[in-house]
Amino acid sequence: MSIRQHSAEHSADIRDRHGAAPSHLPAPTAPFGTIVHARIDTPHPSSVTSEGAAWLAACTSHPRSTLALWNSRPSAPVVVPCGTGFDAVSVPAVFGRAVLDQLWESGPGSGPVAAHRGRTLLFAAPGTAQRLPSLLAWEEWHPSVPPPLCHGAGDAITVPPVHGAGGECAPHPMDSRWLVAPDSHRPWLPGPEVLLWACVRAARSAARSAVRISIFPRADQGAKVYDVSRRR
Repeated sequence: MSIRQHSAEHSADIRDRHGAAPSHLPAPTAPFGTIVHARIDTPHPSSVTSEGAAWLAACTSHPRSTLALWNSRPSAPVVVPCGTGFDAVSVPAVFGRAVLDQLWESGPGSGPVAAHRGRTLLFAAPGTAQRLPSLLAWEEWHPSVPPPLCHGAGDAITVPPVHGAGGECAPHPMDSRWLVAPDSHRPWLPGPEVLLWACVRAARSAARSAVRISIFPRADQGAKVYDVSRRR
């Protein structure tokens, strides 16, 4: 069984129908335990599947034209409106990768995630753009969380090409690319509470790491990869 097939079956078994976080996810205000940073060597898909492309196209005002464009030019980026199929939360790249690590190592996994012009775009459930800033404002750690740019109804984002790098030259850090690509007709999307939890965990972890690094410098541990078979 392929990684994608296993991921899709696993996701279908435990996905919450209402977009809420699974029951094992800690509440954002609960005491935080020690994070164990485990390296996972199973690669994650960085290219959009046909089902993922169909989902993205359905979020546009002209799905058929969008699919036709991708069929003829798979490397073409497309502007997709937010607020109906998904919201998007944009954070600085380094903090975004820390949030992504928290979602995969200690949480339920993530929805689609993209890197675009030095920032990380986390696809989230509709309504997240409106609720997340107010939830962060009530959180005691919010000064340590870089203010997110939340894109909801009336906004639009540029999504990366549906065609991955495919082993060609390494992408430039400022290029638009998928970190976790859409792989189903109805991908699971985290809600505002899940992203609040992950942002706070990332901020707390960064604060602890800053203290450790100032005393005992840590060696470079390399790039993280995310095991999609663990998703939700």
